[in-house]
Amino acid sequence: MRIDRRHLRFGTFFALFVAAAVFARPGGPWAGQSSSPPSLVIPGNQGSQSSTLELPTTPSHQGGELNITPTVPGPQQGQELTIPTPQLREQPGYAQVTVTVTDSNGGYVTGLQKDDFKLYLDGQQRPIEFFRQDLNTPVSIGILVDTSGSMQPKIPQARLAIADFLDALNPHDDVFLFAFSSRPYLLQPFTTDHERVANKLMILYANGQTALFDAIIQGLRMVMTGRYDKRALLVVTDGMDNTSRAQVDEVITLAKKMGVLVYSIGIGDPNAKELPSIVIGPFAIGGGGVERVDAQTLHTLSTETGAKTYVIRQVGDGAALRKACQQISLELREQYTLGFVAPDASAGGYRSVRVDSPSHPDDSVRVRKGVEVGGPAAYAAGPPGAPVP
Repeated sequence: MRIDRRHLRFGTFFALFVAAAVFARPGGPWAGQSSSPPSLVIPGNQGSQSSTLELPTTPSHQGGELNITPTVPGPQQGQELTIPTPQLREQPGYAQVTVTVTDSNGGYVTGLQKDDFKLYLDGQQRPIEFFRQDLNTPVSIGILVDTSGSMQPKIPQARLAIADFLDALNPHDDVFLFAFSSRPYLLQPFTTDHERVANKLMILYANGQTALFDAIIQGLRMVMTGRYDKRALLVVTDGMDNTSRAQVDEVITLAKKMGVLVYSIGIGDPNAKELPSIVIGPFAIGGGGVERVDAQTLHTLSTETGAKTYVIRQVGDGAALRKACQQISLELREQYTLGFVAPDASAGGYRSVRVDSPSHPDDSVRVRKGVEVGGPAAYAAGPPGAPVP
């Protein structure tokens, strides 16, 4: 499926026009109510109460015609989803990790077999009970886009880059979209209709501060409700967290437990001085200059989960942003999944993980740093169309 961006703007404003007509008519769903924005409930949050997030009501007019042609080839077709047997995945201590292998030039090494890998848990080698080449394995993916005030000139570039990302995905990939400024907003729940996600990019607009940590926690919890065992987040941000309720340690701890690949793109200079800002209502007016991006936290999250962080120091470099999105989409198709059973599963706890490829000593192997034994289930519910676990 290819997203035709020539019709996105027309489709978006037509949808807004129809919605306005429906909600404005007598007896409509908002009749007799205040003009407060609609609320959406995110499924799958932990705890007894759901988290309700409000959609912004003002559509964006910040430009960004999505009339580009992607340069990344589409995913291969026809591969069936391979999952571990019920007997294996129900064993106490069963877990899976995603492995990325690159050569000395940074190119992806594909075509490796189970015997090419050795897996170590707390320094002790463990048998690889499940093996999969992720050439076209469907993925449950969450996209988190920073829409704080400083992102205003970058929103059009972010739209184009994320549209490229969507175009290169497997048609069966399950995707949701968050925007976050002073708080996270769910713009599109899980869907395999990637055009629907692309259309929601047109309502992105910049205002407010940066609740980066809260957004990542919400994204991690929601992506765990996805139907596939391979799960990832793409975080696009240009700043430092300045308004979250959550602390950075909470975010890192949750990411380590979840087994979700946390990819991120930071726009700005990690070494720039923090700029003073004046907060007026929902808006934050900065002091000018180059924004400082929290590359350290982004890098920590990626390293802990076996993913990767891209830092774009040249603010406004749309080509670099699009290239990073394309690279992440490609990487998801060039990986391996290894499954194993941890001993003494009843003891629980965090176990360190290392994966080597002795048959390819000059290649680099990237994997998450550890797994939480007894943590969230890490296997697929079934083929495309299967119910969410």
